[in-house]
Amino acid sequence: MSKLLFIQTLGCAMNVRDSEHIIAQLKEQDYEITDDVNIADLILINTCSVREKPVHKLFSEIGAFDKARKKGSKIGVCGCTASHLGEEIFKRAPFVDFVLGARNVSKISQAVRTPKFISTDINYDESEFAFGDFASSPYKSFINIMIGCDKKCSYCIVPQTRGDEISIPAQIILREAERSAARGAKEIFLLGQNVNNYGKRFSNAHEKIDFSDLLMRLSEIEGIERIRFTSPHPLHMDDKFLDVFCNNPKICKSMHMPLQSGSSNVLRDMKRGYTKQWYLDRALKLRQSCPGVAISTDIIVGYPSESEDDFAETMEVLEAVRFEQVFSFKFSPRPLTPAANLKPLDDEISSERLSRLQSAHAKILDEIARAQKDKIFDVYFEELREGGTACGRSFSNFLICAQGGEELLGKTRRVRIEKTARMALYGQVIA
Repeated sequence: MSKLLFIQTLGCAMNVRDSEHIIAQLKEQDYEITDDVNIADLILINTCSVREKPVHKLFSEIGAFDKARKKGSKIGVCGCTASHLGEEIFKRAPFVDFVLGARNVSKISQAVRTPKFISTDINYDESEFAFGDFASSPYKSFINIMIGCDKKCSYCIVPQTRGDEISIPAQIILREAERSAARGAKEIFLLGQNVNNYGKRFSNAHEKIDFSDLLMRLSEIEGIERIRFTSPHPLHMDDKFLDVFCNNPKICKSMHMPLQSGSSNVLRDMKRGYTKQWYLDRALKLRQSCPGVAISTDIIVGYPSESEDDFAETMEVLEAVRFEQVFSFKFSPRPLTPAANLKPLDDEISSERLSRLQSAHAKILDEIARAQKDKIFDVYFEELREGGTACGRSFSNFLICAQGGEELLGKTRRVRIEKTARMALYGQVIA
């Protein structure tokens, strides 16, 4: 008889893929997925620790799960917060049955069977583990190409939760992409902390291959029509990488370029490894070489050493690049990082700067959105929404919705834009 699994995933796309790996392993143990926490035999929360808020959310969520669960069910905490809190989770929430770190996903079956199981080794090597096959969507597949991170950004806890960077062998990635295509997924989404640093280190002896070469090989797989990836690091955006990105017709023309700050002084303090000038050179070369490209970014406002002049430089980069999407946050001190011990800026200053940044970007977004009116995009439809609407992404990553139903899902159709908004475009299928 099947057992029921409820899983909640917080955080990034890598966490989504980790949850898919967990589900695949548990399906081999006769678990089936449920959306009802009240009837689940196993309740999992896959956590994020990049910012402070998701960590606080963890304990309120598992407390609610404990009250809602049926007798005899189990609760497990997985992911990045599990990696850095470890035993403390048992102390703060004694009803939790096991704790499984972000680099220990392959141990899920053992964790479920073992009382008070804990495994949080951030250097446990899963780079060649044969995970079962499971995808949340039939239309696209997330594929990990590396685990861990070798950067030492002063504000970032990820190296302390996901360990050192190791690339997954190319043959494993290619096999997974081939399986995805055979299943009918036309889009693959490559995941890693710094994807364009791929190939620097493997666990064992493997052929030397870099990210640009990997992209070329993946594009040769029949049935794969679109390739996306996140996140590349600005430091590794050499001309070869930009050339492959711009000229390979299967690579979607949307690039996530984490800026973090527009000030070279703050970037130095953050240990990002590049300057404002380098970032602008790469971003503007991308705009010039790849017309129609959409560029997104991450920006941290209020880093402890950020002056008003430093913030003004961030605003200059915002205006120069005119990002199609910005994920912006106030600096959040994280444990186990060098910046955790720095004196924070006054919260009012950080909040005011964040407000200025977001207001300026909102104006840019309005102008970008208005410019899409009457344009025609090839849209790969992936989801249905209320009111008889189907939504998908353009090649440049605009979210586009049109009237339609299941007949559009998994199909690429031409859509003429009739109405625009900051977060989505709306149009009519014309072919």
